Amino acid sequence: MSTASAALAAYLAELAEQRRLSPHTVSNYRRDLEKLLAAAGETPLGQLQVHQIRRYVAQLHGQGLSGRSLARTLSAWRGFFAWLGEHGAVPANPCEGVRSPKAPRLLPKALAVDEAARLLEPVDGDDLRLAARDMAIFELFYSSGLRLAELAALDCDALDSVLHEGELRVLGKRSKARLVPVGRMARQALAAWAEVRGELAAADESALFVGQRGRRLSHRMIQLRLSRQAVLAGLPRHVHPHMLRHSFASHVLQSSGDLRAVQEMLGHASIASTQVYTHLDFQHLAKVYDTAHPRAKRK
Repeated sequence: MSTASAALAAYLAELAEQRRLSPHTVSNYRRDLEKLLAAAGETPLGQLQVHQIRRYVAQLHGQGLSGRSLARTLSAWRGFFAWLGEHGAVPANPCEGVRSPKAPRLLPKALAVDEAARLLEPVDGDDLRLAARDMAIFELFYSSGLRLAELAALDCDALDSVLHEGELRVLGKRSKARLVPVGRMARQALAAWAEVRGELAAADESALFVGQRGRRLSHRMIQLRLSRQAVLAGLPRHVHPHMLRHSFASHVLQSSGDLRAVQEMLGHASIASTQVYTHLDFQHLAKVYDTAHPRAKRK
């Protein structure tokens, strides 16, 4: 491969076309790897040494990049060099053994149950069709723990199994399909939206959720509508789709204690990804203990 830019383009193409990573993930890889090329400058990638990679990481840290972001960036660099090695473009992987500064473990932010209930209360003054659509979106996020990309990609053919079987087939990361349950309130909201969707949707549009122009609703518009709903509901913080996914997971775990079931419903490949919710669950248990146990109550 003649240039670093050409190698990068070929690598990103493989991630998208062969490994079938999402456009969002490929975009993140591109951004992280462009930092590598910028730091390397005129130095060929095959000549980079471990001490240079460490210096680049230190420079990014000095520019304010967090430990979490640096870990992701280093992972992208490591994977790129491994790929270059497989193609005989570099003699060794200079990222091996390089570690990013340790990032504090942040717990996912979740709504309290009463906050979720407030969020899902209808608001006045909106176009009834848009209100029906938004409520179906919000209920589905909270009912089934979908990712934003999974919900936005849904087509109308998903409605039949939702309304009749109470389940939804979604295509998750790496195009992995899974079935998720859909609760009663979400099914009712989806049925209400299905009745009026035809008034907004273009005749040839297959998307389940559409905007005022009749086409598939964008990720950004879904985020904006949810944020707006939170403000109208009087919630004291910004609410985004992933917060509803976290709320779904933590509330199900608090009620059931079944970590494996939550893993399946979220579509996590590893139980380790789901175990963060046990910390949320413990916080809930600790709060109950502090308020209920005679020896724990503060005077």
